[in-house]
Amino acid sequence: MDVGQIGKRAWSYAGVLQQAGLSCVEYVEQLTMLLFLKMADQLTEEPYNQKPIVPAKLGWKALLPLDGAALEKHYTESIEKLAVQPGMLGVIFKGARCDIHNPAMLKQLIVNLIDKEDWMSLPVDVKGTIYEELLQRSAAESTKGAGQYFTPRAVIQTMVEVMQPTPEDRIVDPAAGTGGFLFTAYNYVLEKFGKDLNADEKKALQRDLVEGMEISPKLGRMCAMNLYLHGIGGNKVVVHSGHDSLAAPWSREYTMILANPPFGRGQTVEFVNAEGDREKDDAVVLREDFWTETSNKQLNFVQHMFSLLKINGRAAVVLPDNVLFEGGSGEKVRKNLLEKCNVHTLLRLPTGIWYSPGVKANVLFFDK
Repeated sequence: MDVGQIGKRAWSYAGVLQQAGLSCVEYVEQLTMLLFLKMADQLTEEPYNQKPIVPAKLGWKALLPLDGAALEKHYTESIEKLAVQPGMLGVIFKGARCDIHNPAMLKQLIVNLIDKEDWMSLPVDVKGTIYEELLQRSAAESTKGAGQYFTPRAVIQTMVEVMQPTPEDRIVDPAAGTGGFLFTAYNYVLEKFGKDLNADEKKALQRDLVEGMEISPKLGRMCAMNLYLHGIGGNKVVVHSGHDSLAAPWSREYTMILANPPFGRGQTVEFVNAEGDREKDDAVVLREDFWTETSNKQLNFVQHMFSLLKINGRAAVVLPDNVLFEGGSGEKVRKNLLEKCNVHTLLRLPTGIWYSPGVKANVLFFDK
């Protein structure tokens, strides 16, 4: 079965679970936890023969013979136990829970949708592809909540190919989403340079090449699963889930940034004004290392990404159309960026490639 057919089958279950109160993103989160257990189990079999990354009692094969309340109970308890495992496994399941409270539907997802497929043989980011399919089919819902825009696969692939990462790079995405940039950059380096690397160098690549931060625990979980299943990071924590990138300076610097930070204004805060009346306004980010104070998320992410880059570090960043051509804070950020960086390319993307209609965006390329 090809990826498109799998996406259509995944959507057929989404409608039923939405009736049970799950949003599109919540459904994908539940689906990807099950996918993770299935794919982790596949890695222990031919032709991979890897050591189990999930304890057998908490793994996929332990779910298969169960039905009804016993299945829901065992799966719920397994998630709770996985959340306290050391390393990346604990990061992946921290705060996770089973939101599918219909055991018959849970059984259908396990047996009919997931268990029959050879997920590891598909040459794509499986969870990202399913997520992409569901967002295309649920565009109205995908614009709600945190206001995230999922980056289309073609944009990610093109940006990575233009940036040409190498094994010597240290790559970060401070708004990682489901990890598309990190996963694609790692695969690019492995495919281009893997044959020339020895075993120790490949391990270093897995451990040190990419790192990501994601403020949404749900998306951060998908990102961590995505990377962990492909051996990226190993037991080192390379995905910082629930982390607010803009809140404070980060302790490390990187040679490359690949990112599509969330569009929109900052978080709305409530306060009491001088007259004693309650008001609401967009939160302004206050950082001593920033050039200007603003509530504009994109301008704050540009300033933050400058702080993340080493000298001669390179960045490719998706930004809303004209954000750097504004006055006020936009002018200050633009001036500093032009003075302190080689801002060499602005790629205007066509409309119609995003899942929310009417979105206009560019990719900004600059070197520090």
